[in-house]
Amino acid sequence: MTTTRKTKTSTKSKSSGTKAKAKAAGAGAVEILQEYGPYPGIDHIHGVTYDGENIWFATGESLMAVDPKNGKRVRKLEVIAEAGTAYDGKYLWQIADERIQKIDPRSGKVVNTIPAPSHGRDSGLTWAEGTLWVGEYRARKIRQIDAETGAILRTFDSDRFVTGVSWANDELWHATLEDGKSDIRRINPKTGKVLEKMELPTGVTVSGMETDGAGVFYCGGSSSGKIRVVRRVKS
Repeated sequence: MTTTRKTKTSTKSKSSGTKAKAKAAGAGAVEILQEYGPYPGIDHIHGVTYDGENIWFATGESLMAVDPKNGKRVRKLEVIAEAGTAYDGKYLWQIADERIQKIDPRSGKVVNTIPAPSHGRDSGLTWAEGTLWVGEYRARKIRQIDAETGAILRTFDSDRFVTGVSWANDELWHATLEDGKSDIRRINPKTGKVLEKMELPTGVTVSGMETDGAGVFYCGGSSSGKIRVVRRVKS
């Protein structure tokens, strides 16, 4: 995510169920505001991003956009979309096997590609003021790369499998998924040190993830086929 996009948020969207909260020892609380899906023909959510108006998510064979006010599908781009998804204020970025595609969302055309740093083992993706942050799932790593060349600029280690990655307001966030449990973490973008952690309720997992910069996170639910809107609850 980039701070140049609009920061419209869906924290007031209608919810069909009871809001769920979770808090673990040493971790912050989260509140699940809304769930969308599962959607017909989509059995897995990969990358997730937010363009200030719509939530985009990767389905493997396409990129889908939904309206965060009601969860209805509004766009579909026929591009390979196997892992992380990002938005830079103008273009979508999408991991596809061993490459990262730069996509014009108006036409759906791939306008450029760069090599993915983990050569097909990449997970999350986010745009950060001219660079990209890329997760590597099983290696438990997060890398910052040059968006023009794909050159690796720095690498951080995590203690859990890394899924979604997000950047907003100079804050770097990433999600984890291991042993059937997920959390969302804010880390120092210079050192990789964990600064804040929020654990998700049991049974709620996070694949792709994006924040709107105002405390709301749009989270892919991996094999559940759902998109969840999650809010950080400050104690």
